[in-house]
Amino acid sequence: MDIVTLLLNLLLGAALGSLGGLFGIGGGLIAIPVLGVLFGLDQQMAQGTALVMVVPNVVLALWRYHQRNPVDLRHALALGLSGLLTAWLASLLAVQLDARSMRLAFVGFLLVLAVFNIWRLFGQLPAGGQQLRFAWPWLVPLGAVSGLLGGLFAVGSAVLATPSLVAIFGASQVVAQGLSLALALPATSVTLLTYAAHGEVDWSVGVPLAMGGLISISWGVKLAHALPEKRLRLLFSGFLLFCAVLLAAQT
Repeated sequence: MDIVTLLLNLLLGAALGSLGGLFGIGGGLIAIPVLGVLFGLDQQMAQGTALVMVVPNVVLALWRYHQRNPVDLRHALALGLSGLLTAWLASLLAVQLDARSMRLAFVGFLLVLAVFNIWRLFGQLPAGGQQLRFAWPWLVPLGAVSGLLGGLFAVGSAVLATPSLVAIFGASQVVAQGLSLALALPATSVTLLTYAAHGEVDWSVGVPLAMGGLISISWGVKLAHALPEKRLRLLFSGFLLFCAVLLAAQT
């Protein structure tokens, strides 16, 4: 890889890392369509390569969120352990599926999430807070379903968990994003191992993206805590729609 390509990948990783910190998703959601459109990678290779950036970004973002809003250990373990098992099983299935079918399913997944988040903007939801509406065992099924999507699509765990924690469990947006990162860490780690074992990772692209993301992700976390709650939700919904359009254009 020449120096210009390396620098461009570092800058791209920095941009993706900022978005990952802002929305509490590690940057992979936008990285997958970008890798498909700009690098011509099929869906599984794009997901596996994006995970190289996502895993270290999630570690750093989780630490930054925990510094500002300490993550409850029981909540993190309930989400993380249940998501770990289902993510592993789903990732084993994902590497065997047809790439085009996977991409179409991913686009549909993003559109459903975008519609749900837009509905939340205009729905009469109670104000979120630091405490969850339900006891921690109720987080286990959420972690399991989120982990299943995370293993299948490489980024689905946090994207599903964040709005669910806000709408169902009554968490504020930033608390929900911190807990979603606690779920995403084990799920994305085991998914990356599975994709790598099946040769669905381009390390020459993924490593520079990861380095760029680690430089910038703290900026996104800082901005997330500075923005008004409704504006952060609106940005998140627009972000999902943008990603769906990018991938649909590539299909």
